[in-house]
Amino acid sequence: MTFITRLLAGLLLLAGLNNAHADEEFPPVVMELLKVSEHVYYVQGAPGAATQNHGFISNASVVVTDEGVIVFDSLGTPALAKLLLQKLREVTDQPVKKVILSHYHADHVYGLQVFKELGAEIIAPAGAEEYINAENTATVLAERRKLLAPWVNADTHIVSPDRYVEGNEEITLGGVTLKLIFNGKAHSDGDQSVLVEPDGVLLIGDLIFEGRVPYVGDANTKVWLERLKEMEKGKLAAMVPGHGPMSKNPQEVIKTTVHYIEFLRDKMGAAVEEMTPFDEAYEATDWGDFIDMPAFAEANRTNAYQVYLSLERESMAE
Repeated sequence: MTFITRLLAGLLLLAGLNNAHADEEFPPVVMELLKVSEHVYYVQGAPGAATQNHGFISNASVVVTDEGVIVFDSLGTPALAKLLLQKLREVTDQPVKKVILSHYHADHVYGLQVFKELGAEIIAPAGAEEYINAENTATVLAERRKLLAPWVNADTHIVSPDRYVEGNEEITLGGVTLKLIFNGKAHSDGDQSVLVEPDGVLLIGDLIFEGRVPYVGDANTKVWLERLKEMEKGKLAAMVPGHGPMSKNPQEVIKTTVHYIEFLRDKMGAAVEEMTPFDEAYEATDWGDFIDMPAFAEANRTNAYQVYLSLERESMAE
């Protein structure tokens, strides 16, 4: 092999490595910034379990004003957050001033470090510190580094918020007022929603899983149900859930999640009252309304068991 041939081969190898690195910068997902209203846009993750679609299974929203941008949730990998920023630059060159978190779960917070590096203020609901300090948080991150490599890697880390919100409050930027609605311990250890007031758009977070079975985890389904029923009464132009498509008919979407949670509490509550073992109660339940929904196989049995245990605790506390 001549010197020129070796040189060309080396250049081709280097180009291949560079292209491979470039391909790894963004996951091979379809991400489109969809307009909801005058100020609100969102990207919609695919339905499914946490590590499917290269981690792009949750939603994130942006509120664009003349004085800056507010991001709501940060997606499930730093690479996805960077891709969101790329899409955002197609509609505005305003800087990201704040990131408001609906809650701390991996699929909503692993992109935070991208916005933190840009100098954005990170705002989270009180209770999120329970997730940040939990032993399982490091375990989940280690798992995602394997299952979502190379987009979750050794550089990916949990970013703590700059401040916690312990109640309702308002934020105004560029003449746009956002109402932060504190939901307390509902879907997670700490939840909040945001109403973009002039647009009538509610960014509800994971209190709503549209088009798929919700993830209940260690949720307080009693509080979750109460919050949803409160929001069901409101007048909204649109709602963006934590998962699934935005809706121009929010009340109907809320009813769907209310139905699922009420069903879980009703069936598992009856089992607890009659002291029926969980496995027996689960197998005897007709899940027909939900069995064809995405993530049913992955989430439903775990959801039912968590509700069963929580209702046992509720009955002991009475």
